[in-house]
Amino acid sequence: MIFDGIIIGLVSFVTIGIFHPIVIKCQYHFSDKIWPVFLVLGILLLGLSTLVSNTIGSAALGVAGFSCLWSIKELKEQTERVRKGWFPENPRRKKK
Repeated sequence: MIFDGIIIGLVSFVTIGIFHPIVIKCQYHFSDKIWPVFLVLGILLLGLSTLVSNTIGSAALGVAGFSCLWSIKELKEQTERVRKGWFPENPRRKKK
């Protein structure tokens, strides 16, 4: 039996689940201006995924890379959720 598909699915599920709180915490502490970090990390992870010969490892890096890139959009949406009062705003951040 080949379990690669199940393992990749589990890795995808866990990775996406981990990125939800990461986006919330990053937006709270750094605002959505941290998006370039997600861009660089996403590109690096996608590049690394092309260099790994193991299917599961390559897929895991690819999923993490695209999750970083998707997080850029989520950071902007999280800022909007904070503005609407759905999530707490960092009281130590200066308002513009």
